[in-house]
Amino acid sequence: MHLLGSCPEPAGRTKGRDMQRRKTIALTPEEQWRFLEESHTIILTGNDRRGYPHSVAMWYVADRDGTVAMTTFAKSQKAVNLRRDPRCALLVESGRTYLELKGLLIRGRATLDDDVEHVLDVLERVHAKYDTPGPAEGLREAMRGQAGKRVVIRVRPERVSSWDHAKLGGAY
Repeated sequence: MHLLGSCPEPAGRTKGRDMQRRKTIALTPEEQWRFLEESHTIILTGNDRRGYPHSVAMWYVADRDGTVAMTTFAKSQKAVNLRRDPRCALLVESGRTYLELKGLLIRGRATLDDDVEHVLDVLERVHAKYDTPGPAEGLREAMRGQAGKRVVIRVRPERVSSWDHAKLGGAY
């Protein structure tokens, strides 16, 4: 899909060159995995009841196949939105200057899982990833009450876009 629709190409540019450049800056599957693992916060965007984007920052964990998991309260607005329309996007990004810009955009469909043991599995993984305060021993039982009010949101990638402007080597 071309985001500009039928807009004319900018002067001096060709579609072929832009496509090649896009491939040049794309992250390899291994780079995507590493970036996802090392990033801190992911932006989850679903659609509200009027069709507008609803974006929220989330702590998350990733499986080796690229599936991203996080938890939220079952009655949260994001959970309500994803039950109604499971289409969503996830974004992790970094960089302060143009040549430092790096990102991963994952589009997929969310599934919500209210199984308490599954919620606890994800909560334990999130606790370990973010090194949250408190003892790891006994954590599962301590979180059990809260887990009963939460769901796991899982997003399996259907379409992935990525970029790493450092691969441009200083050229724009």
